[in-house]
Amino acid sequence: MEFEAQYYDGVVARAQNVLVEIEQLDKKYTDPKSPEFLVENSAAIAISKLDSERGGRGHEIAHWRSNHVFSISSSKTELRLGVSNRLAGERLVFSGSQIDKIHRLLPGLAVKRRKNIGRQMRFIGLASGALVSLVGAYIIGIPLMANRIVGLVPAQTEVDFGLTIAGQMPDAFAEQGGIPLCDEDANSVANLAIARFVDQALQGVDTPFAVDIQVVNNPIPNAFALPGGQAYYFSGLLQKTQNSDEFSAVLAHEIGHVVARHGMQKMISSAGTGLLVGFVLGDITGLSVAGGLGSVLINNSFSREAEREADAFAAQVSTRMNFNPAAMVNLLDRVALDDEFAKAMALFGTHPLNSERREALAQSDRQLSTNDAQFSSQEWLAIKSMCSGSGTANQRQSDNDVGGDEGSTNNPTENPRRKNTKIKT
Repeated sequence: MEFEAQYYDGVVARAQNVLVEIEQLDKKYTDPKSPEFLVENSAAIAISKLDSERGGRGHEIAHWRSNHVFSISSSKTELRLGVSNRLAGERLVFSGSQIDKIHRLLPGLAVKRRKNIGRQMRFIGLASGALVSLVGAYIIGIPLMANRIVGLVPAQTEVDFGLTIAGQMPDAFAEQGGIPLCDEDANSVANLAIARFVDQALQGVDTPFAVDIQVVNNPIPNAFALPGGQAYYFSGLLQKTQNSDEFSAVLAHEIGHVVARHGMQKMISSAGTGLLVGFVLGDITGLSVAGGLGSVLINNSFSREAEREADAFAAQVSTRMNFNPAAMVNLLDRVALDDEFAKAMALFGTHPLNSERREALAQSDRQLSTNDAQFSSQEWLAIKSMCSGSGTANQRQSDNDVGGDEGSTNNPTENPRRKNTKIKT
């Protein structure tokens, strides 16, 4: 049968009007699923130039075999065919009612189209699966492996990250007046007592970090630790802290976050591949990645596992430092009575107290010896008044005034607190 069509030879863009003769060969296979169907049921397709002057067939310009022919997506009113064993741009374009007849003469077109659609769907499925796997690795895999990845981060690099984030702190809390130190005197009674607590808490602990806890003037009732050892206790939380046990429990808890490197883990799980690429490329100073992650540590909570580990550290430290770690439950409950905004920004929001954690803390509740308190009454009074500007808070520790309850063994002679957190030597 003959059909009129337009022919593109794959060399020039101009179409030629042609007559196409399709000679159906003998059918040896009738099952389209048979692998021999397309080859054995092929037809000869002769393409001849249309002689417009004589109104008939001109000379033959191409010859195709139907087993090499495939359909190309086009409008419903057109049938566009290509051929796989000739020039890539070679095309036949049919239109009108003859399209159905051509499909009947060339049943292999539908078979190939179905196979092609199947290949496309498989490719889309594989590509989608690969994308889902990549996203899953980014969202789930990296956070799950963060505790392992953090071991590859040099300690000094973590300190550098922490210092970079610490530089963002004044801006992060600018609306509340920043975070100025409540007591800039490193040798005040309060600062010496806090520094002594930190050093005693870290005795026998395998960590490269020298923890520096600063009490800062900010009304938000919160406390948190940065990667590398810098930690903050806000005046808003200190105001709600009723006794030295509550204060000690929070300090030990934050030290536990530093020792377990939870801040760095949080950064890795939040930054994901971006942070890892920074390590690979040598950009590990914290200036590019940490610059955008300070708010992650400031405004977001640690994982339940991280909170359990920090609580466990505080409980372990309490057994040799004579304070009650369960006291933090009372402080958290007290903070939880604030309005919703305060709770979101406060210790209760960044260190959520779920029932499991509450039960674990309650189990660590124990009776303490009042003759060996971690902070003397004078020290605790100085700490409570650190942000009030009273003379007690700013009183320097002298050789003759070391402070302490009767029977207390706390007797520091110098402040081990460091201006900038560094690696322990």
